[in-house]
Order: sequence, then structure tokens, then C-alpha cells
Amino acid sequence: MKFVVSSTELLNHLTAISRVISSKSTLPILDNFLFNLEAQKITITASDLETTLITWVELENTEGEGQIAIPAKLLIDTLKEFPEQPLTFQINNETFAVDIFSENGKFSIVGQDGEEFPSLPQINESNATSVSMNHSVLLNGINKTLFATADDELRPVMNGIFFEISPEEITFVASDAHKLVRYKRTDVKAEMESSFILPKKPAALLKNLLPKEDFDVKVEFDEKNAFFTLTNFTLVCRLVEGKYPSYNSVIPTANPNKMIIDRIEFYNTLRRVSVFSNQASNLVRLKLSGNQLVVSAQDLDYSISAVERLNCMYEGDEMEIGFKSSFLIEILSNISSGDVKVELSDPTRAGILLPAEKEFEEEDILMLLMPMMINS
Repeated sequence: MKFVVSSTELLNHLTAISRVISSKSTLPILDNFLFNLEAQKITITASDLETTLITWVELENTEGEGQIAIPAKLLIDTLKEFPEQPLTFQINNETFAVDIFSENGKFSIVGQDGEEFPSLPQINESNATSVSMNHSVLLNGINKTLFATADDELRPVMNGIFFEISPEEITFVASDAHKLVRYKRTDVKAEMESSFILPKKPAALLKNLLPKEDFDVKVEFDEKNAFFTLTNFTLVCRLVEGKYPSYNSVIPTANPNKMIIDRIEFYNTLRRVSVFSNQASNLVRLKLSGNQLVVSAQDLDYSISAVERLNCMYEGDEMEIGFKSSFLIEILSNISSGDVKVELSDPTRAGILLPAEKEFEEEDILMLLMPMMINS
């Protein structure tokens, strides 16, 4: 078989799907891209068994059909060195020899039988759910929640983003038991209630692909796998099995103490003050009284401390609460509004952080952070 393709176009597609290839793969065939040529189109697949990324390039100049596995690293390293030009791939279907002809040269690679490449899982149509959503909704849902996922081998369900789809809305949830994010959108609906847990790796891959997308994304899933269909890519992944914890039960509803504060000022103060916190605990104290927030930290081992005062709007009782500064900074950096609203009940209960103004009318975002004990 033979085809002609633009060097930069091919490199762009291969770079995008190469992120799925694992350096720890136990199957040697997975160190390759699977090329499948048929009807003026080359389909290229990369996989690590759990997650598979497929892309395709429409071609004008092709001969024959067939499939072959080509070493991924070698091919990408070669393509990076070419200026934009047409490349001719000539492949022997029997010996799997690959000759790449450029304007000035010939490069020879030995491929492998494409039949050895693992086949794609199939969606179980009898209990599958399909939903179409705007690419920006999916991107926002992943961006707002991915940082809050856990790395917990004992509770794998916490290591992904929980998608909950209903006739009213879609909800994205992530938690590592210290922090929790719940992001709702009312502009995506399904005919019936369904849910799945998207693992961290495919979520990160989608985060890279979606900014270049212009159209809606089709999401299909059953109890084991999910398919995300984009304009030039299809992502297939195995879902995290298990039941996601009841996240609504940990969100406190009665929070009489409410503060509104400039997010950037609060963020910058925390970054400065947290330098002086104990390295093991990372504890910062927030003292609220009147319309003033006092942020403080100390490390008794080194006899260092820091205090900063900030103006805020506060309604409620005078109180002091402790948080892990790195988590609080992370949450504030993932809220996009100018002002942030902090709702508290008492120093032993979780604090809730909300954007003071919505970025989109259809969204509802809530971030929760567990407090730390203050040893007065």
C-alpha cells in the first residue's frame, strides 16, 4: 500500500495521540501507532489497553489498502526534523517494510503486523447512554474538577471525575476526601438518569484535545467503556468500576458565616503567608471579625511567622479556622470570578467556596475544603 501525506499535518495528529502511549507497557505492540489505510483515508490508533485514541487524515493520493504497526517514537522523532513537505509512505504488506520518501531522501523502517494490535471494545447497545454536549461545557467540567481527583489505590473510584447526567442537568464531581468540587450545567440534559466515572488519564487527554475543537462532542457509554467522538479524534476508555460516594451528604447546608473577598488579593496573601507555615502541616489560620480577615502562619521549629490583614465583607460570628494552604490556593486558582464567597458554619466543619458572580448563567460551581485542627 502507498499514500502521500503532509509532514506537518501527520506530525500534529501523531503528537496529539502519542500522549496515550505508556512507557511501562507490557505489550511491545503498544509502542507502535496502528496505521489503517482504506478509501482515501488513513486512520491512526494509539493505545495503552485502558485508553485508546484514534485520529484520521483524509488523503488524495493513495494506492491499495491494509494496516501496519509503525514504531511511535521513531516516527515522531523523524517527522519533527522535516520542514513542511509531502511525504510518500510505501509499505510492503507482506514484509512490513516501510519506506518514507521525502523531497531529497528515503528513510526505511520495519513495522509489525497490524493484526497484533488489540481490537477496540464495543459499546453494549442494550444499556448504552448517548449524550451530545458543547465542547466548551465538557472542557470546563474537566478543567474545574480534574485537580481535585485523588491518587488512592485503595479507593479507585476517587481517582476519576464522576459524570452524573439527568433530564435536568449534568454534574461533574471530583474529590480526594480533603477537597471536593461540584460543577453543574443546565444546558446539557439526557433522557434518563445515568452516570460514569472517567479516569484521570483520559480526562487529561481530553483537556488537551478540546481547546482545538469547534463542534459538539458525542459521548456514549455503557457500564464498562466510554466513547468521546470529536471532529478529528475518537477517545475510547475503560471506566472506573464501582459506586461513587454520596457527595451531597458531605456538603454542609447551614452556613451562617459568609465572607466575600477579592479572589486575587486573597490568593496572593495566602501565597506569601504560606511560606511561613509548618512544612509538614502547611497550616494557615483565617481569623474573621468585623469586615477584616487576618491570615497568619507560623513554624515554631524555625521561629518564623507571618500575618497579613485583608478587607472583606463578612456577616457572622467572630471565628478562627485553619486550612491546608496548598489546597486553599489550588481552589482559588480554579475559580475564575473576581470575588469569591466563603461560607462557614464552625471551625470543625468544611468550608465552602463559591464564585461571587457566575461566568455562565447555566453553570453552578461549588468547591469544598475540609478544615485542619488549630492547636491554640
